[in-house]
Amino acid sequence: MHKTARFTLDPAFTVGEVNPRVFGSFVEHLGRCVYTGIFEPDHPTADDKGLRQDVLDLVRELGVTAIRYPGGNFVSGYKWEDSVGPVEDRPRRLDLAWHSTESNRFGLSEYIDFLRKVGPQAEPMMAVNLGTRGVAEALELQEYANHPEGTALSDLRVSHGDKDPFGIRLWCLGNEMDGHWQTGHKTAEEYGRVAAETARAMRQQDPKVELVACGSSAQWMGTFAEWEATVLKETYDLVDHISLHAYYQPEDGDVDSFLASAVDMESFIENVVATCDHVGARLKSKKKINLSFDEWNVWYMHEGEVPQNEWPEAPRLLENSYRVMDAVVVGSLLIALLRHADRVTVACLAQLVNVIAPIMTEPGGPAWRQTTFFPFAQASKYGRGQVLDVRVDSPTYETKKYGETDLLHATAVRAEDGTVTVFAVNRSRTDALPLEVALHGLDLTQVVEHSALADADPDARNTLDAPERVTPHAVEGTTLTDGGLTAVLEPLSWNVIRLS
Repeated sequence: MHKTARFTLDPAFTVGEVNPRVFGSFVEHLGRCVYTGIFEPDHPTADDKGLRQDVLDLVRELGVTAIRYPGGNFVSGYKWEDSVGPVEDRPRRLDLAWHSTESNRFGLSEYIDFLRKVGPQAEPMMAVNLGTRGVAEALELQEYANHPEGTALSDLRVSHGDKDPFGIRLWCLGNEMDGHWQTGHKTAEEYGRVAAETARAMRQQDPKVELVACGSSAQWMGTFAEWEATVLKETYDLVDHISLHAYYQPEDGDVDSFLASAVDMESFIENVVATCDHVGARLKSKKKINLSFDEWNVWYMHEGEVPQNEWPEAPRLLENSYRVMDAVVVGSLLIALLRHADRVTVACLAQLVNVIAPIMTEPGGPAWRQTTFFPFAQASKYGRGQVLDVRVDSPTYETKKYGETDLLHATAVRAEDGTVTVFAVNRSRTDALPLEVALHGLDLTQVVEHSALADADPDARNTLDAPERVTPHAVEGTTLTDGGLTAVLEPLSWNVIRLS
């Protein structure tokens, strides 16, 4: 057994308040995320608008907040006008991003209806097309969606059956415009200019909009940091957030580095913060740009592509089947986001259903929770409040990509009522990890629950045939005595320890 991992919690030392938008997700017109995912009019559980009730129930249980739409790469060829009005009049289009045919049966009104049925916690996060389109189209979409009535586009929305404005506050200015794969890919100078023009115009229509500029598609991009600096030089006073995207998978069988993926995520966040603050200092601005980590997940990228001579409708793309090991990494990535709650104020797990998703469905059949569902749902439920500053003293292990790395990855959140939840990952694949937490000034007397997601088989997963093979289980023996918490974290485990 390894030596003990330790840290101290004290309410005098905090990181920041968790913004509920950190528990956001992402619905893109990609594969089966929309069609036979959230929307399947012929499904036995479908409501009168074609939304699957079994999926809605799971989305509510997952606890997602801001839901980004309609992409992703899809948005860079998106014509918003195609997605409104009578369904029978909507055109079918080729989607260059995912080499598919888009029917537009599910569009803007259906997206807003979906959010409203998820519940008041679900907030729209709309992306505008700055790949093949620009300022004028963004303004037209904004007017159609948000203006009450009395103009051509707002009256058009009313005529389509949506009297009430959609009230979209949070807007993404394009998607991954640094990427050569993006339709309408631009240099940093080109994108910075069109993003500034669009932001300025959207603020003329509504000064209260919140805007996200495109940051780098990954930290490994050759233009990383220089891209952010150039874009922010143009947009610093016009936007509120800059985006980050990151996906992780084991590379060349290197599982140890994969389990330490959050090391990369945390460095990515800290490097973008440094770049933002450098630009702010150069501009002599007191404003702080926050971070929108609006795409993140484990993604096995080799799974699923469309043959180039076909244009299928809603094909099975990127339908990763997640293992226990993947869920532990997702939990660690959630810990990384919470540990930077002072600057990461939006984050979107990509995506919500079927496409690298925590929820899977079968057309005409059931919906079920993937292993990655559980850490997200628990973090969303119990990760609200002040993030306490956690600095671990942990045994380490050697990784190829990140060198010597802590076996323990942890954070803690203190709710308004004084209860504290510790989120902790043990990265060791073979050994349990004893944990001791010193508690100062927190007036905690009881362990409410210690839950773990772990399994003797790290490749165990939930499937159509075995949808409940993996679920969190209760851990016995965790104690709270003399101002200290003592626990043992199982090998390769995601842990939630609730104290009151």
